[in-house]
Amino acid sequence: MPTQPPSRNKISGELSRLLPHLQLDAKAIAALEGCEEAADALRRLEGAGLLAEAARLVAHALPAREAVWWACACSRHTASSSTDPETEAAARDAAEEWVRRQSDEQRRAAMKEAEKSGFGSPEAWAAVAAFWSGDSMAPLDVPKVPPQPHFTGLAVAGAVAMSAVRGSAVRREERLRAFLVSAKDIAAGGAGRIDAEKT
Repeated sequence: MPTQPPSRNKISGELSRLLPHLQLDAKAIAALEGCEEAADALRRLEGAGLLAEAARLVAHALPAREAVWWACACSRHTASSSTDPETEAAARDAAEEWVRRQSDEQRRAAMKEAEKSGFGSPEAWAAVAAFWSGDSMAPLDVPKVPPQPHFTGLAVAGAVAMSAVRGSAVRREERLRAFLVSAKDIAAGGAGRIDAEKT
């Protein structure tokens, strides 16, 4: 994603709008008691060590373009465990191209690459997130079927969660910490790149 000048934090908005989609347990809900804004909620979840919940919050709180880019960055961090990494990479490349050029054509191209990969990878779900960021899930020649507003966040959350456990699940916590640093950089206008994990 092209580097942008620093701007306001894009992890923003009312927490009440996001809560129905975060699948929080009692501990996380208690940590957010009295919290109204997404940025404050992120600080509280991180402070409580609830990193998976923090990642889900970010997936829904970031604007679609930034969220898809974040999903791609997280997937680049962990090495593919697939027998067909080229197909997975093609799905991620298509999602990243949608971030750069948000056309309906590119959005649909991302979904085609996700379908080829079988929806079993973080890269595929980053591509699905790009597709769900548009105005219709239906083919071009039929009436529009708009995706629900939270669908992009669901796909991004899935991509990030899969990236966190791919190959070596014992690294989940350190990966999530790196992912959250990336997300905050993206939210501030940065590229959010994460170095590829050393195997």
